Amino acid sequence: MSVFPQLSMNPEVREHLRNVYTNNELVCESGGDEADLVFEALLSCLSHPPLFTCLRASTHLHPLQDIQHRLEQHLAQQEQSPSVYTHPQLPDVLLLPVHGPRPVDALASEVIVGAQCGNAVLRGAHVFTPGILSTPKCEQHTHARHYMKVGDVVSVFSDVEGKCTRGAKEFKGKKVFLGNGISEVDRSEIFSSDGPGKGVAIRMTEPLYQSPSFDGVLTDQLFLQGTVVALEKVRSKMEKIIQNANVLKLNCIKAYCCNSINAVSSDPTQCSAGEPP
Repeated sequence: MSVFPQLSMNPEVREHLRNVYTNNELVCESGGDEADLVFEALLSCLSHPPLFTCLRASTHLHPLQDIQHRLEQHLAQQEQSPSVYTHPQLPDVLLLPVHGPRPVDALASEVIVGAQCGNAVLRGAHVFTPGILSTPKCEQHTHARHYMKVGDVVSVFSDVEGKCTRGAKEFKGKKVFLGNGISEVDRSEIFSSDGPGKGVAIRMTEPLYQSPSFDGVLTDQLFLQGTVVALEKVRSKMEKIIQNANVLKLNCIKAYCCNSINAVSSDPTQCSAGEPP
């Protein structure tokens, strides 16, 4: 299976992008064939992760060089030693190279995850329980087969079309290989009657793209910086946003309990206190 699958998108979106990248000016300058090659190269780039992970540093609290050094120390403790670079133009940004695709062979036991979970895995995340759609029957050294349990080595695939049924034991639809990992939970914990659990379900030991996971890493020093208006319809999640902003000592984030579908109004008189601007 190719690690550079054909990018799946709405036909109207594809046609719009193609018209942009094969417009008359480009065709006249480089020729129709060359313009088509540029467009196909764009689709290829969009189908796999970027070459670098970008991190914004809390330079209002710590010097950039100190944060860079602490990050390098943390990665070394995790037995990961990617280089950490400063950005040539942005004074508060650190860059970490993403390595891949790596030579990883898919296994017979396949776990299927949703597309959103798959995107996170490609950026260095482990597989969390809510993202799993299907788990296999795994084979032991005795050749006996059993439902996935703690310690099983499995391959992780992403359901790119959203057609995998939650709780399935196998999936034959369109999928993309993400790498191999070790299960940290039993199947019964993933698909229980009480709903999906929380936490890491599969720890990625052989990801197709090698990129460090930054969950809980230097949380008071690395963050997404900027003036942000955050809309979250679930109040507990909105409160978590405010809590994280306070931890990072950020006063540029305004969070509101609001459904973003209803966030736009043509009548400014409808706005009231406590609602987003």
